Amino acid sequence: MEYMNMILDTVQSHKYKGMNVEDFKRAFHVESSEDFTALMKALNSLENEYIIITDEKDRYFPLEKLGYFTGILRKNPKGFGFVENDETSVYANRYEIKNIMDGDEVLAKLHEDNDGRVECEIVKVIQRNKHTIIGVIKKKDGRMWFLPDTPMPDQKFKLINKDAFKMVNDTKVQVYIEKYGKTMHIRILQILGYKYDPGVDILSILLEHDIEPVFPKQVLDAAQQIPEHVETEHLKGREDFREELIITIDGEDAKDLDDAVHIKKKGRNYELQVHIADVSNYVTAGSIIDKEAYKRSTSVYVVDRVVPMLPQLLSNGVCSLQEKVDRLTMSCVMEINLLGQVVDYRIVPSVINSKHRMTYTDVNKILAGDLKTTRKYKDIQEMLTLGLELSKILQKRKAKLGEIDFDKRESKILVDNKGRVKDIVLRERGDAERMIEDFMIAANECVATHTKHMQMPSMYRVHENPDPKKIREFALLSSALGYPLKADPQNIFPKQLQDLLLQAKGNENYDVLSTYMLRSMQKARYDMVNLGHFGLGLKEYTHFTSPIRRYPDLLVHRMLKKYYFQVTTDIKEIEKDENFLDEASEHTSKMERNAIEAERDVDDMKKCEYMERFIGKKFHGVISSVTRFGFFVELENTVEGLVHITSLEDDYYHYDQNAKSLVGEESGTIYKMGQKVFIEVADASKMRKQIDFKIVKK
Repeated sequence: MEYMNMILDTVQSHKYKGMNVEDFKRAFHVESSEDFTALMKALNSLENEYIIITDEKDRYFPLEKLGYFTGILRKNPKGFGFVENDETSVYANRYEIKNIMDGDEVLAKLHEDNDGRVECEIVKVIQRNKHTIIGVIKKKDGRMWFLPDTPMPDQKFKLINKDAFKMVNDTKVQVYIEKYGKTMHIRILQILGYKYDPGVDILSILLEHDIEPVFPKQVLDAAQQIPEHVETEHLKGREDFREELIITIDGEDAKDLDDAVHIKKKGRNYELQVHIADVSNYVTAGSIIDKEAYKRSTSVYVVDRVVPMLPQLLSNGVCSLQEKVDRLTMSCVMEINLLGQVVDYRIVPSVINSKHRMTYTDVNKILAGDLKTTRKYKDIQEMLTLGLELSKILQKRKAKLGEIDFDKRESKILVDNKGRVKDIVLRERGDAERMIEDFMIAANECVATHTKHMQMPSMYRVHENPDPKKIREFALLSSALGYPLKADPQNIFPKQLQDLLLQAKGNENYDVLSTYMLRSMQKARYDMVNLGHFGLGLKEYTHFTSPIRRYPDLLVHRMLKKYYFQVTTDIKEIEKDENFLDEASEHTSKMERNAIEAERDVDDMKKCEYMERFIGKKFHGVISSVTRFGFFVELENTVEGLVHITSLEDDYYHYDQNAKSLVGEESGTIYKMGQKVFIEVADASKMRKQIDFKIVKK
């Protein structure tokens, strides 16, 4: 009998009051020893997968019924943490998370503290996900000990191979955890350098996230075997676009050029050609390079370096769509009408020869009418003008569909040749950046629509509808900011949220509203099933345009070749690919999140380094979030610091959960999100990764 589904149907019933083993035996008429064994296997399996759990009377319940949930522990440098999953994020105090590592999967139980606030206790560690730690070796008075970069105040360490390396005080090392517990047994894996050597700080964060900058020798050797130029035999069956006026448009420093474009009129309509590097021609499924690319899943871009998904011989070489050389591509050629709709298209293997390696800066100058730059590139001026026209048409369509444009300010950290921060400036997003973004979204949507209608195995970029609970919480916050959300949280549409942002556009609390709206969204991820993209307002969406730096794009290319160009119909092959796509969706989504966290941690560390020189200086800022222990203030350059509640000495402040504000008991002074304040930098520490502000009364 299929006991697993029977058990799930029973425990998930709204009438279910709890059953033990004997109760299940009676309910399912279990009489034979074979059936009893099968029943126990099903119960144990569901319990081991943390779908059900027993109470003190040995009755089985779904986890959430008894207040349990599973998640990943995220520790804060101050000692506390949060247990997070796709649905929730719950506070855990420092005593609950002793001897548990950041990133570990845990079973937790909800409870209320003395003030009625929801917290959680850690019941057990389900899986250890952290196996290495980065830190420094400290030496003093003949003693040697290990000090981790991420504060672990209640953790002791025992170095079991400290005599295997010659090290001075403040040598930065990577250690492997041999044994977990109150005293962690650790073994030095490698020396990263002296703590203050240029670049060691960023290298440490990358390795902390298990991002390995160096490729294995056998992968580099395999890359050496790939030809540096397009070979004649690879041109067979490809559409030849080499005579077209095709260009790439990227940042000044970019070397991994994934995409190139060509735009022209076709009657009243436009023809948009999006040509994407055909990485799959060189990185074949199951090869040693492919296995390493899958393991990495994404390139990682930090302040002073790129950790590529592919060896640089490929990413910056034969795969990169460099100027005036033949390159193999996968092309999506679209005819787009004046409403921004694709009325015809074709997806073909191809070969191109890019005529210009353009930068966003120069294209923005041409579009703004800069005469010197226009004269230099006079052969593409007309095409760029058409491109801007088409971009505006595509933007109108996206706005009508309800694309949510969060338009968040982003910073760029400028460093010198030794990796020291020179300045932090706001990134500019001009017409050129928006145009390429619009063209890539159009190609991604077109390919996704094609693969869905072909009913072929593929991978999609999905962004599911937001959780109604989070939308209700956001609605309270937006109302407090002066922007009531008139929508049903159970059935919200992206356009309703975009309209709210348009109301706030230009106001001082726009960034706060935009940030909290973004936090109320689900995380975009990969899936083999097309679930639509809420944030873009699209029914079909995939990632097709960046196979040099994203593994899902490479998979989409492979599936197109296999099931569209070669028309594979073998059922076993389809099942095999669908199983792999299912597994790859989860893996690549996980690796993408890890890369984003590493990039954010590097930025945060460099911002702390930058602000160390401004201790005692005063700045204007805006309150970006309010918590029960204080509030965060964001400066014009996006640097954020904490004003701790203990530094507000003029009054005793209470936290208003609904209004997300701190209110003075005697004075009635209010600190709320979006409020402009004047602060002094009280402290900043690159080592502690912490910035503290204090309020200055004008």
